Parts: sequence; structure tokens; C-alpha cells
Amino acid sequence: MKKIFIINAGQSFGHSGGLFNNTITETTEKFFNQSEEVIIQTTTIQNGYSAEEEVSKFAWADIIIYHTPVWWFQLPFNFKRYIDEVFTAGHNKGIYRSDGRKSSNPEINYGTGGLMHGKKYMLTTTWNAPATAFTLPGEFFDQKSVDEGAFFGFHRMNAFTGMTPLKSYHFHDVEKNANAEKDMKAYTEHLEETFSDSLIASN
Repeated sequence: MKKIFIINAGQSFGHSGGLFNNTITETTEKFFNQSEEVIIQTTTIQNGYSAEEEVSKFAWADIIIYHTPVWWFQLPFNFKRYIDEVFTAGHNKGIYRSDGRKSSNPEINYGTGGLMHGKKYMLTTTWNAPATAFTLPGEFFDQKSVDEGAFFGFHRMNAFTGMTPLKSYHFHDVEKNANAEKDMKAYTEHLEETFSDSLIASN
């Protein structure tokens, strides 16, 4: 039985209602609910949470799935607060023990004190920016992918805990050219590829 923890960081603020990330979360839940070999828990951050309960969900899960919009090239403020509160509460309680260094030789082994080794995570993000802004020469992101550029720090944060990444999925141009039906079909295909029977069995 695989245990999946889904985090919905969609947030109502300004012109955003968080609805697209709600749809992504519902699609993820629907996908995993088809299998009797998977049990899921979901947190929608803007509905409120207990940091201690969230730590328990991280400790419980085999796979964590993050769904987040991107605001000004970063996490929405509610999601950043969630990470700060929950990961801090997880010190010596399932998320991390230390930064991994020892006073006898503090120059090495930084980032090796995580407590979530053996767990995996998957990131989805939603962008107003089109995919070509990341891939075409001369465009805004200098041909750096989401994972190598804007979300490099997010991935290192998860590495700090000991988790390893599954392939990310990024939704682009969602303000001007979103097509929820088409987007969810493509995303479901990504889930099918990523969480094949062999992957579920081997983790």
C-alpha cells in the first residue's frame, strides 16, 4: 500500500482564486483513488492546518505531491509560511535532524541531516509565462528550465530532508490560454507515466 500526501497551495489573493490548483488537486485525487493499492491524504493550505499534524503527514507518506501557483517567480506567501512552520516543527520529528555537519569538520556534509530518506516528491507549478519563455534563445528565463532556475532552491529544500524528486509537471500560460480539459488530460498522462505499476511497486 502506497501512501500519498497531496499539498494544494492554491490561494485566493488579488486576481487569483486558486481554482486552477484546486482542479489539479482534484485530478490527482481522482487518479490515485482508482487504485486499491494507494491511500491518500490531502491538505489545502488556505483552509488552515496544524503544523504538528502536517509533520505527521510528511512522516506517514511515501510520496509527497506539491501543487503550487507561482507568484512573482516564487511560492505564494501562504505556502512559504506553511513550509517555514511545518518544516521547523518537523525538527527531530520526522523531517530533519540537523544540517548534517559535525563540529569536528564543519566544512563538509552540509545538507545530509534529513530524516525523509527513501521518500519521493513530485512538484507541479502553474505559470502565466508560456513554456517558450524558458526554452527559446533570448526569452526571459535564458533557457533555464523551471526546475533548474526559479525552483532550484525548492528542490534543494527537499533534498535537505532526504527526499528524491520524481519528474515535475509545469502548467504554462494559464492566465491567457488555459484549457482545463486539455491540460488535465496531459497531466493525467504524466501521472500515468510517473506512477506506473513498476514505480509504485519499487518505492
